[in-house]
Amino acid sequence: MSAGRVDRSGSRRVGDFSALSAFAPSVLMLPFCVVALFVLWLPVGVVSDVPFLYVLLGFAAVGLLLWVKPFQVAVLTPLLGARAPTERERSSIEPVWSELAAANGLSPTRYVVRIVPSDALNAYACGGHLVLVTSYAVDELTTPELRGVLAHELSHHLGFHTVATTLTHWLSAPVVILARIGLFVENVAIAAARSFGRGSRAVELAGLAIARSIHAVAWVFTAGLRAGDALGNMVGHRSEFDADQRAVRMGYGRDLARALRRVIASHGSVRPVGWRERLEASHPPARTRVARVEALLRHPARPDGTVTSARPS
Repeated sequence: MSAGRVDRSGSRRVGDFSALSAFAPSVLMLPFCVVALFVLWLPVGVVSDVPFLYVLLGFAAVGLLLWVKPFQVAVLTPLLGARAPTERERSSIEPVWSELAAANGLSPTRYVVRIVPSDALNAYACGGHLVLVTSYAVDELTTPELRGVLAHELSHHLGFHTVATTLTHWLSAPVVILARIGLFVENVAIAAARSFGRGSRAVELAGLAIARSIHAVAWVFTAGLRAGDALGNMVGHRSEFDADQRAVRMGYGRDLARALRRVIASHGSVRPVGWRERLEASHPPARTRVARVEALLRHPARPDGTVTSARPS
């Protein structure tokens, strides 16, 4: 195989430490999710006899569908703004994907590749069966570069990294809905206070007080979302390095390094400065990843790709 000999012992579907640590944002988001569901249920509970427990069970049941392949393809794909590949795109993807599947002892149909129309060079794995790649990546990357990118995304699935990420997104959904409703109600309260309070200062102050109270409640949920995103980014860096390492063990490290260099050439790779930028960065710098991949290629026995002679940037 042109990409090199595949170490099948390192490419089986086995979870790693980053797959476990990725559940930290889910644990953080769980209480916010339950409280948000309770607040959303309150109007329903007032006018009906539907117990809150049924809401929780229904939410959990629908969440299980996120790991059902037909549901992901039929529902998640359009929600994520993705589509099926065109014939031209399929001709580029299918040979590469078939090679990767065969190298890992998988059926090519176990995972589904979908296209996100975008001018950005990007790809990501989600759910239990989806791999999304941008149209720009399919059009502009060479076959080895595309192979490296898809090997990295397949590695996320093989390492169970997408399980926790999907769960966190699902738990965040009620929080996002409640925060948006709160923002809308807050704006309505402010507008009403200014309109109906023109003739009465007391009415205006009461309306503004209600708006500020709603804002305070919404802020708590928004803060929870920000904290979940920051924690997700922190543990997500580890999963990126682990997926790179798995791709190297598959035999596609050089292909992945080529693709990462293309990212650097197209979009640059600036190392985050300060704790705030580090928390907001969803991926480690591409230059750091290239340095680690190259270190693994030079020293395959080194388990974590730690670079001692090269300074990441």
